[in-house]
Amino acid sequence: MKATTRIFGAGVAAAALGGAITALAWAWPFGTGDDASSASTIARGRLLYAQHCATCHGVNLEGQPDWKSQLPTGRMPAPPHDVSGHTWHHPDGVLFRITKEGPAAVVGGGYKSDMPGFGEVLGDEEIRAVLAFIRSTWPDRERAYQAEMSRREKEKTP
Repeated sequence: MKATTRIFGAGVAAAALGGAITALAWAWPFGTGDDASSASTIARGRLLYAQHCATCHGVNLEGQPDWKSQLPTGRMPAPPHDVSGHTWHHPDGVLFRITKEGPAAVVGGGYKSDMPGFGEVLGDEEIRAVLAFIRSTWPDRERAYQAEMSRREKEKTP
């Protein structure tokens, strides 16, 4: 009986480890070898977010008030990046392009926003670090949903 219990326990541990490895493999399809969810990447992203994003999107990722309604200028306010917003609804590729090129380049249709593209200011790895920081603040459910969206996006990309 003890041998059976040990074998069963080893099987459960192996399955858990395999699941964890699979989840990590899906977590960041645009990485370049660095672990985009590592503590150092997230810390770097936190600093970059504070320098380049917090003025509009909020120190606590809370966005601007009434972010779903147009401003008197006809532009959209900065949305929150916390769980109350919709950032986690988008796959990594969309978030990366919005950050690099600006929302209008991705959304199209005359979308007006005060957010510029940051491709001239931040390098690709810096953008990925900011996104890793933002993602690190979400609860497990939202992170899992966003990771699944990113996995599906990656499957569609040739």
